Amino acid sequence: MSDGALQVLDGTHLLAADTSLPEELSGDIAADRVLQIAESRASGCLYSLSLPEFLKSSALKRLNYDVRGQVIDSAKAERLLRDYISAIADELRDEPIVVSVLDGNTICLFLEDEDDFAMLAENLFTDLDAEDEGKLSKSEIQNAIVNMGVEMGVPPLSDFPMANDILKKHGAEGEEKLGQAQFAQLLQPILQELADALALEPVTVIQNIKITNGSKLRKLLADKNQLDNVTEKMYQQTNDCQKEQGCAEVIRSYLEKNGNELGLPPLEANETVILLYDAIFSDIDNKMRAKDMKKNELGDLVRQILENFAAELQANPVFHDVVN
Repeated sequence: MSDGALQVLDGTHLLAADTSLPEELSGDIAADRVLQIAESRASGCLYSLSLPEFLKSSALKRLNYDVRGQVIDSAKAERLLRDYISAIADELRDEPIVVSVLDGNTICLFLEDEDDFAMLAENLFTDLDAEDEGKLSKSEIQNAIVNMGVEMGVPPLSDFPMANDILKKHGAEGEEKLGQAQFAQLLQPILQELADALALEPVTVIQNIKITNGSKLRKLLADKNQLDNVTEKMYQQTNDCQKEQGCAEVIRSYLEKNGNELGLPPLEANETVILLYDAIFSDIDNKMRAKDMKKNELGDLVRQILENFAAELQANPVFHDVVN
């Protein structure tokens, strides 16, 4: 696997998860222990990712029963183990997570090329030498490591506590001043040991990237009440639109403003989203005036448009930054 390459966790990895109880467990079992086993099994299939709380919480909500804090028999325990892993997979299918698996390869690429490493060390030194003194304290090596970041193959120190031990081992602490050459000499073996440690135990980091794949739209389309509510809001807007405005124009305007809530990617995500809108609405007749449309006609058209969006997003998911 290429270090730092984006990996999409969409639930398919969990098809290989072991859903059988450990042989040493028999008789009555604490349900919380079963949940821990399920999370460990899931993590093992997801590049050893520490499952985020939001994923675990959402998966538990998918179960139609709650046995936390209870003691259950082995049959119920096996069902819980299977159902919880399945719920995690379903949650990832609807809300995929994008991760980078850092295994030291990117760091090694910098170390293998003298010119690349020299430039890296110089840039890190210059960025940290804010006062342009030409000197940095040894303790600044840690900030240099942090500044390299995931893009350069270095996980956050909170996810990679071994880094602190490596820094101490090489004496990268204290206020002793280093020139640029000394800084580079100290940095090099530290990076090499970081790369070696990651090669033995890669670190998986969640990226701040969202994938819109149409799953939320498909849920909306399957819920008549929700879909009717969306149609009603659009129908109300037809009362406020210009007399000559076409129905497609009104629908597009509404979706561009509110699409993120419905499961569409934000318009500002990238140019792909604008092209997607253009493609969907190119087949919609805009000659019929919005004010002339009956509510049921509008509802049919809205469904058609959302179904087209859902199909396109399923075939070609859109990657974009998480919208807070």
